[in-house]
Amino acid sequence: MLLLSKLHSVAVGSLDCNFVLTLANRGKYTRLRDSYILFLNIAMRLQQTLPKFIKRAIHHGRQLRDVRVAGQVLFVIIVLLVSWSGVKAIDANYQLQQQIATLNEQNKLQQLENNNLKLQNDYYNSNQYLELSARQNFGLGVQGETELVVPKNVALAYTVSEPKPPAPKPNSEPPAFQRNTQAWVNFFLHRQQ
Repeated sequence: MLLLSKLHSVAVGSLDCNFVLTLANRGKYTRLRDSYILFLNIAMRLQQTLPKFIKRAIHHGRQLRDVRVAGQVLFVIIVLLVSWSGVKAIDANYQLQQQIATLNEQNKLQQLENNNLKLQNDYYNSNQYLELSARQNFGLGVQGETELVVPKNVALAYTVSEPKPPAPKPNSEPPAFQRNTQAWVNFFLHRQQ
């Protein structure tokens, strides 16, 4: 600990990096020594660059006293604010145009649906639909037509029977998604197949 305090006083006082390293190499605690050396290097760099930074800041601060420089800074700030508001206006306009386009598409879709319903209503009000509905639902016909009644057994004698769907195989394997799901369950529950 005494060595580190001497090291600190020597390093901060004279800023001689080689002397600091030779003193630090004599210590027992290498991690502490290495981190302390890193800290001292950063502190020395700050001590060297900080005065330059302060001089630059003071120089720029004095330049702001000049009316021309202050006017230029003010002009740049105004230009940035106007540009920002312009970008916001363009973005708002774009969003509104997207909403208008969406609403126009919805309006066109609704008009098409209305036209379809109107055509459907016109069909339901036509004589053709009324005649077809009377034939199907009530068994009625137009004047002059003869209606034939065929017995059910005669009508079914000339029909073709529907093909039966194939019976499922009892020993068929499950679909791929079920096998995959079962494989994951077996994996997570450590089951062996």
